[in-house]
Amino acid sequence: MTGIGYTLPAVAAVVIVCVAECAVLGTGLFRRPAYWLTMVIVLGFQIPVDGWLSRLDAPIVLYNPKHILGLRFPWDIPVEDFLFGFALVTSVLLAWERARQRREGARR
Repeated sequence: MTGIGYTLPAVAAVVIVCVAECAVLGTGLFRRPAYWLTMVIVLGFQIPVDGWLSRLDAPIVLYNPKHILGLRFPWDIPVEDFLFGFALVTSVLLAWERARQRREGARR
């Protein structure tokens, strides 16, 4: 059962967000350099915060080892956290972009 409890939903979240953009919404977000710059900025904050919260020597957040892959990088951060972070930030940006496109379409 290793990896199912946290890994499977994390991977599913990434797949769902990518399919939503590519097959349903089509906002073009993934083609924009500003999106990728945003993701770099998010990582710049996510890494130190997650590293502090999940460090193995004094964890604030504990993960059941049966429910993660066990890959931790950097600073003991489970790789699943990065997948969820990507899905969360991207889904919010897609919702904002879709709302903007609808507003602009309504003005025409």
